[in-house]
Amino acid sequence: MGSTDESEVAGRALGLRANWWQFSLFTAVTLLVGMTVGVERVALPPLAEHAFGVVSILYTVSFVSAFGVVKAVMNLVAGRLSDRYGRKLLLVVGWAFALPYAVLIIFAQAWWWVVVANLFLGVNQGLAWSMSVTAKIDLVGPAGRGLAVGVDESAGYVGTGLGGLAAGLLVAADGLRPAPYLLVVAIVAVGGLVTVGLIRDTLPWARAEASHHTVAPAAAVPSLGWLARYMSWQDRSMLAVCQAGMVNKVADSLVIGFFPLYLLHHGLSVAGVGVLVGVYAWVWGLGQVPTGWLADRVGRKWPITVGTFLIAGGILVIGVTRPLGPWFAGATVMGLGMALAYPNLITAVGDTAHPAWRGGALGVYRLWRDGGYALGPLVLGAVAALAGIEAALWATVGLLGLSGVALLVLLQETDPRRRTAAPPWQQHPASLGS
Repeated sequence: MGSTDESEVAGRALGLRANWWQFSLFTAVTLLVGMTVGVERVALPPLAEHAFGVVSILYTVSFVSAFGVVKAVMNLVAGRLSDRYGRKLLLVVGWAFALPYAVLIIFAQAWWWVVVANLFLGVNQGLAWSMSVTAKIDLVGPAGRGLAVGVDESAGYVGTGLGGLAAGLLVAADGLRPAPYLLVVAIVAVGGLVTVGLIRDTLPWARAEASHHTVAPAAAVPSLGWLARYMSWQDRSMLAVCQAGMVNKVADSLVIGFFPLYLLHHGLSVAGVGVLVGVYAWVWGLGQVPTGWLADRVGRKWPITVGTFLIAGGILVIGVTRPLGPWFAGATVMGLGMALAYPNLITAVGDTAHPAWRGGALGVYRLWRDGGYALGPLVLGAVAALAGIEAALWATVGLLGLSGVALLVLLQETDPRRRTAAPPWQQHPASLGS
């Protein structure tokens, strides 16, 4: 942890060693945010049929789309607002939105209540997780960015696995409601208290870093429209990163909305589904610390690209086998692929963006990425409705394969110590205001 290069910038020390306490607090917050969404991954899909009589696959997974639409939009809004008003305020607001989510599901009288609840969860995740990872990037500075993002995402997805496992055990012991969502209320209470009482805003660290950047911050505050164009098309590496993030979330929506139904149909218990989803999340989570460290040493492109192909391979294993052992092997391969790709996509954006508009750039990337949660369930649900859930698995494998090819062709190395050319905006800084 202390090996990260540290520097003093405008009175703010950058690096893990100098900021270990605040970094640790933000890591704990990310773990709690991950637990909040982890409960849903195991406890919610079976609720559709057992509590509300919903048998349509497309209608069952509609909660994922509701979650994804709101989370994607909130990522964009939060990134822009955080560059202006700070990270802590938005993190506090994010926690506040998690409570209605839990309460609505506990008292839900129809499935549409659950869909509405997921709008609140989308706001919670879009604000809380986004601010936590942005804060860690602020604290460590450029040298340890890959490791910082790896630690953040590791904590979040270990939390997701713990939340899923806890939900599976609670469902097995006490039923689908209310026990899993009372756990969510407890998690939110702890996270909110830690945020309000102990966490500091990290925007001053980002501004201090920006003041010593090669391009003056006064010239580096582009409009949201410029950011959207730049991230989505003008920088082909960022285009590759954005599409890979979206397809990554399509694959994750397969795990959230379709794996429980698929595995239950083939004889696995709810508790078993919780363990399998937990294995996927834990390998993904714990793996992101070494893969973040790896990306600081070999660059971002190859971990991202190899990881994308591995996710496809893991889904393929689950789709073509039936015994329990190969299912867990497939979940492990998927988790490893996520560990390689997921944090380093965020790191690549952090490499490219100016510190003064880092939050906005990350917001545009997350809009693309979590758009996969919005589109994935609709597309895969339509495929499953027409040809069965197994066809949704094959469709996801195909999308991941195409995404990997796009990464091979379009993505240039973004690590400042290894890239062969500066980002397009830095080559033509006059374009920032246009």
